Amino acid sequence: MVKLYSITVLHKGPVVNVLKSASDLSSFNFFQRTSVGEFLGFATKLVCERTQPGQRQSVKQQDYMCHVFVRHDGLAGVLVADQEYPSRVAFTLLSKTVEDFGAKVPKEKWQNSTLTTIVYDGLEATLQKYQNPKEADAMTRVQTELDETKVVLHETMESLMQRGEKIDDLVAKSDQLSDQSKTFYKSAKKMNSWCCCIQ
Repeated sequence: MVKLYSITVLHKGPVVNVLKSASDLSSFNFFQRTSVGEFLGFATKLVCERTQPGQRQSVKQQDYMCHVFVRHDGLAGVLVADQEYPSRVAFTLLSKTVEDFGAKVPKEKWQNSTLTTIVYDGLEATLQKYQNPKEADAMTRVQTELDETKVVLHETMESLMQRGEKIDDLVAKSDQLSDQSKTFYKSAKKMNSWCCCIQ
């Protein structure tokens, strides 16, 4: 099952600061959520520290994928999802989120700030919207529709080929039937001519 666990906006300067974060840990046991949340925070900061400005990368950690994007000005986004979550959708989401954050929050605030002083709404809604990448991303939706169409087309082609084979069998049988009917016609004509001669 495709699952998006967290999305975080950070500033990468001499030290990595978490500016805003949203997570959905509802798929974990209640007693595991705290430790999973701590792991996500640690992994998020670590992959951000190890990513150069202007780069995007994906890092696999056990069953999770950490997708990270760091802009040249140090504003960064990290998304943690399962391995099935499409990386193209993850990077699209990160780009949109970081751009939106950069547009709504002045640079002076996020360069010298921490999580508690930044006012930015929308991260939770974005996290919920992108839980299903097929609905949130038009390209993924179109690709899914194309895949479904391809399956239907293959099934149709197979049934046409089976039908074609059956038609070929029918044509061969009709040729045999045609030959038999010609033979029957000739023999019937002979019989009729014998019948006419006897009378």
